[in-house]
Amino acid sequence: MADAARVRKVADHIHETVARLLQGRIKDPRLGFVTITDVRVTGDLQQATVFYTVYGSDEEREDTAAALRSATGLIRSEVGRALGIRLTPSLTFQLDSLPTQAQAFEDALAQARARDEQIARTYAGATYAGDADPYRHDDEDDEDDSDGYDDEDAYRGDEA
Repeated sequence: MADAARVRKVADHIHETVARLLQGRIKDPRLGFVTITDVRVTGDLQQATVFYTVYGSDEEREDTAAALRSATGLIRSEVGRALGIRLTPSLTFQLDSLPTQAQAFEDALAQARARDEQIARTYAGATYAGDADPYRHDDEDDEDDSDGYDDEDAYRGDEA
């Protein structure tokens, strides 16, 4: 089991190598506008999952996934040369769902903001049904104090 610092360094090195290969060496026409977002390596350095995003339609995402599957062997051999470790990790490419989820959250927040603005416009000219402030305050006169206690909280009833 490798330590966490070494796992992180291997993941970073794989990230850089795969990005460089996709930018220059891999010439598959199915490959769309790909961005490598993250690489996660297991603690034993045997498997690496490469997360990527594709700018474009669902069809372009599928074509890019097929291109990456077909180029996995070439990419793995180049990663092995670049790493220089005894065993080259097996590579798995995974479409990163984070941008899609972030867009869904942004859409939900936009809908909530629009609904809040609509409610604010609806109640803009509204007035209170009773007093604007229905609560009692300490600075008001206690003339209307009919609870049986005076200001010092002593009972004013019959002393039997």
